[in-house]
Amino acid sequence: MSTGDSDHPDIGDVFDRLEELAETVDSETEREQVEAAMKVASEASRSDAAFGRVIWGFDRADATEALLGALLFGIPMAVEGGTGEIGVFLSTRPLLLAGTALSALAITTGVLYVAEIQDVRVRRRLFGVVPLRLAGVLAISFLLAVVLLTAWGRVDWGRPAVALANVAVAFVPMSIGAALGDILPGS
Repeated sequence: MSTGDSDHPDIGDVFDRLEELAETVDSETEREQVEAAMKVASEASRSDAAFGRVIWGFDRADATEALLGALLFGIPMAVEGGTGEIGVFLSTRPLLLAGTALSALAITTGVLYVAEIQDVRVRRRLFGVVPLRLAGVLAISFLLAVVLLTAWGRVDWGRPAVALANVAVAFVPMSIGAALGDILPGS
């Protein structure tokens, strides 16, 4: 995480300069060279510590870490009866249900990009807007919530509103777990 202190530059400062350079290059070849340099800097930032790394890009290893984090936070939600009770409550209150889903989005975004647990950089965006890491973490969490709750008989898709509300309730901690699982190892 860059402190902005020019007397003690860190890997975050290197990334800042490389990102500035990437915005000024004229050709795709030059842009690829800058991205290659950023990848080398990211690899070089890895140490034995779990914190203080620059996290850049989102690959299969990151997706696996996110899946594990979502699973660790999701299993208690799948076995806890309170999840179903909250789901029933939210199924008749669409605004609260939407607020629950939006809170998962906001908290996950905060964990990844605002809290500065790690120096997380955006490498690619879906549709030019949504960071690939955020989309991946949220998709993995949501799909795992659907699969886990369905496989363990915790939702009845014959009542889709209640089932979706149950999934949304489980999705909140699962998305947080996925974000933490992804960035804490620091890959």
